[in-house]
Amino acid sequence: MKLLTAEWIMKAEADFAVMEREGRVRKNPSYDSVCFHAQQCAEKYLKARLCTAGEDAGRTHDLVTLLEKVLSLEPLWEASRQDLAYLSMFAIAYRYPGETSSKEQARDAIRRCRRFRLAVRRSYHLPS
Repeated sequence: MKLLTAEWIMKAEADFAVMEREGRVRKNPSYDSVCFHAQQCAEKYLKARLCTAGEDAGRTHDLVTLLEKVLSLEPLWEASRQDLAYLSMFAIAYRYPGETSSKEQARDAIRRCRRFRLAVRRSYHLPS
């Protein structure tokens, strides 16, 4: 595995850990943080796959755009399109005033992130 790919995966796992921890908080949870880190985890895993292939990921946070670049390498990831489209909305808008994530959105983001992460880790033959 390329060093840069491993770094992308480490950063994705850090976002996953933050999402998981914040998702368990009962007193003053930050649903926006849960959703943001779910999106970030998926984004970094997509960029890791592009890095592995020597492809440029660009500077986009749009997970569907990244998925389109990855599909020729990982056609089975097409099954994650709806999950990635859902997670994409948490990249920017929910980080600023005007939008706030709900508990239901946070739970849904966790579920979708976990599902995509599992698919990616299987592709890399990494433990889930």
